[in-house]
Amino acid sequence: MATAAGAKTSPPALIPIQVWKGPACGCCQDWIRHLEAHGFQVQASDSGNTDARLRLGVELRYGSCHTALVGGYAIEGHVPAREIKRLLLERPQAIGLAVPAMPIGSPGMDGPEYGARKDPYDVLLLSKNGGTRVYQSYR
Repeated sequence: MATAAGAKTSPPALIPIQVWKGPACGCCQDWIRHLEAHGFQVQASDSGNTDARLRLGVELRYGSCHTALVGGYAIEGHVPAREIKRLLLERPQAIGLAVPAMPIGSPGMDGPEYGARKDPYDVLLLSKNGGTRVYQSYR
């Protein structure tokens, strides 16, 4: 890639992220495609979601169908790539982010089989002391 001044620039580096999911989960694969489309390099494992959640300190009540690790943060469920990038820029003292359950309209839960349906949901910031706060609302 060349700039107006003729100097070559490199494309932005992909952000590495490790994902643990079920082997037959279609929405997990759709979420992975969402991440890849937004600059993430995904390494996926078809097992270990529950163990990863436990190891990373994500309480079961915030659980979903996949768990990820990026930049030292846990990512649980259908968290939009935009919020993951924001987390990596802001670097708060936290366990990570979670979108509990599987809200329709969230990344990976937004395929044609759901029509135009979009349920409201919150992306939660999981504090190290066990608390949470809304990091971003989607309405």
